[in-house]
This record gives sequence, C-alpha cells and structure tokens, in this order.
Amino acid sequence: MRILGVASASAALTLGIAGNALACNIRDFSAAASCDGDGKGIITVTDTDASAKEATVTVYLESNGADERQVGEKKLTGSAKGSTVTFSEDWAPGAEYRVHITVPKLVDADVTPITTAPSDACTTKSESPSPSESPEPSETPSGSETPSDSATPSDSESSAAPATPGDNQPSAAAGESNLAETGADSNTPMIAGIAGALVVVGGGAVFFGMRRRGAAKAN
Repeated sequence: MRILGVASASAALTLGIAGNALACNIRDFSAAASCDGDGKGIITVTDTDASAKEATVTVYLESNGADERQVGEKKLTGSAKGSTVTFSEDWAPGAEYRVHITVPKLVDADVTPITTAPSDACTTKSESPSPSESPEPSETPSGSETPSDSATPSDSESSAAPATPGDNQPSAAAGESNLAETGADSNTPMIAGIAGALVVVGGGAVFFGMRRRGAAKAN
C-alpha cells in the first residue's frame, strides 16, 4: 500500500507539472512595434499558448505612465507555433504602448516589458519617389518656334549685286519734274510777258475812255 501511495503521488505531481506547463500564462505573449510592407506603423502581438486558449488583446498608448487612448482590441487564439494579431497604429518614434491580455480564469495581466516604438519613423512609398516620378524636361512651347529656313536670307537675296555709285544719281526725267514743281519751267517768262501786256492794254483802254468822256462833257 505504501508503494502504491508513493506511485500515485508521483503521478499526480507529474501530471500537475505537465498541466501547469501547458496552461496559458502571460509568458506566452509578446508584443512589438514595427512597419508593414506599405511603410505604415503596426503593433504586433504574438501568442505561443500551446493549449490554444482564446485571449482578448487590448492595446493602449501610454503617456507619462497613464493610458492616453485605446488603440484597439482583438481576439487571439494561441498555438505552439505562435499566432499573431496586428493593430494599425501611426506610432511616433519612441512611443510606449501597454498590451493587456485577458484569458478567463487564467490570465489578466500586461505583457512585459512595455512595448516601445523604434527610434526611426516608418517611411511610406509615396515619400520616396521612384525614378519614374522624377520631373521630366518640359516640351518646347508651341508658341516659341525655332527659326525656320525662311528667316535666313535666300540665295537670291544674298547673291544680289550691290548698287553702283551711278545708280544714286537722279535721271533727267527726275530733274524736269523737280523744276516743274518749283516753278522754274521754261514757259514762265512767256506767261509773265503776256500778263504784263494785258495790264498795259487794260490801262490804255481806261485812259482813252476817260478822255472821251471828258470831251463829251466839254461840248
């Protein structure tokens, strides 16, 4: 009987130890702040509970040792290989987060140590332009056309012979027209003579007319 009692106690102790090893506890949980493939901040919580208990994961942003706001709350079922759940969070470098785990009747505690964001912020793809997004040279404006061949002197214009000095002298016809415009034409003396004769004739007619009128009054 003594031998049977010792064996039963040993078996119970062994089963108790094994049960405690398989039981879900806070050491099965871990958390980290990182960036996803799109360069956005995330908080990742991992559960390695082999008993596959469902846990409630709640993440809080800390400020001066107190909860500033709740980031989110999700369910997570553990596995021996490790199960994960992520929370989208645009964390600032060095920000601190408290991750609380709740498993009914087994766990009600915070993941330790407290989760701290990296010192470098995430960089989104839009902030690092690809080579294809580099500015391309602007096209030549349609209004500013390059000088065409028509702007250059043509062969006929460039090959024209220079004017000779004799070309600048006035022609005879030009001289005559200038004299006509200034009144120095050869007909001017004749016209002046005719005008003078008419004046003389007119004056004589007036003189003779006055003498005849005086003679008539004397008779």
